[in-house]
Amino acid sequence: IVVAGLIWGSAEAAAWALEIVAERVTRIDGHSRREHLYYRDNMWRVEPNGPGPVNVMIVRKDKGLVWLLMARVGLFKTVIYENEHAQLVSERLTGEIAREVIGMEPLDGHPTRVSRITVAEEGGKTVVYYQWFATDLHFPLRLTRRDSDWLVEYVHVHATRVSDFMFILPRAYRPLLEVSPSAVP
Repeated sequence: IVVAGLIWGSAEAAAWALEIVAERVTRIDGHSRREHLYYRDNMWRVEPNGPGPVNVMIVRKDKGLVWLLMARVGLFKTVIYENEHAQLVSERLTGEIAREVIGMEPLDGHPTRVSRITVAEEGGKTVVYYQWFATDLHFPLRLTRRDSDWLVEYVHVHATRVSDFMFILPRAYRPLLEVSPSAVP
C-alpha cells in the first residue's frame, strides 16, 4: 500500500469532486488484504477487514492529519499526513513516462480502458504497470505491476454521496497516551 500510494499519488488532480464507496484489495508478494474505503476528495476512511489493533483509519489530507481508531478500547492516535497515506485514485502515475492503450474491457460491471504504463523510478530503472481505468466513473479499478506479485484493485465501487460523519473523530474516543521509552523501568 505504501508503494502504491507513492506511485499513484496526486500526479493528476480531478476536475470534479469524486465520492465513492468501494472495497480495496491489495496483494503484495503473496500477502492479500481487503479493506472498505469511503472516499471524498482530500479525505477518506479505510476500515480493514482483518485482525489488528487499528479498526479504522480516517485520513484528512485537508487538515494534514490521520486518525487511527481503536474501536475495541475507544482510543485514537493522531499522526501527521504523509504521501504513503495517499489513495490510488488518479489516472496518471507519478513518474509516468509512457502510456499505451491496449484495449477496452468490462471489469466489475464498468467499462474500462486497459493501458500499459511505463514509470521511471529512482536510479533510472523503469517499471511497467497495467491499469484498468473505469471510463464511466473516471476512476482506476485495477493496477498491476508486470513481473511482480503486486496488485491494487477496487471492487464493488459505487459513486455515491459519502456522509460527513465518516470523516470526523467520534466524540467518545479518547487520545492514546504514548509511553515514553525512558518511563519504562
